[in-house]
Formats: sequence, C-alpha cells, structure tokens
Amino acid sequence: MNPRITIDPNIYHGKPVIKGTRVLVSLIFGALAAGDSAEDIIRDYPNITLEDIKAALEFGVKLTSYESIPYEYKAS
Repeated sequence: MNPRITIDPNIYHGKPVIKGTRVLVSLIFGALAAGDSAEDIIRDYPNITLEDIKAALEFGVKLTSYESIPYEYKAS
C-alpha cells in the first residue's frame, strides 16, 4: 500500500485516510467524481497535497484491480 494512505481502526472505523489527516480516500473520490479539480480539493483540505490525491487514486486502482470482488447479488 502507498505510505500516504493509512488504515487505522481508531480513525473512521478503519476506513482509508490520507496519513496524518482525517481526510477519507472516499471523500477524494467523491469530490473528483462530482467534478472538483485537485486544486479545489486542496483548497478545501489544505492539509493534503497533490501527491496525496494521486496516492488516493492509486489506492483505488489497486482496490479495483482484483479479478473478482466478493459481493452479494440480489435480483430485482
């Protein structure tokens, strides 16, 4: 895992965050998905850097690179 990302059960119940902050990786994904630029995110969260945002994206790539992800399928 990237050293900029940490998972600690005492911080947000073990959800991935940018190390040394309480900025959730999922918050970065959500902001980017909503159309925010990296500069917008850094302005809103000045304690993170462009490298932190890149680390979050790298984390997401690794997380979604598995050939299969266990999930529960419910037919509609």
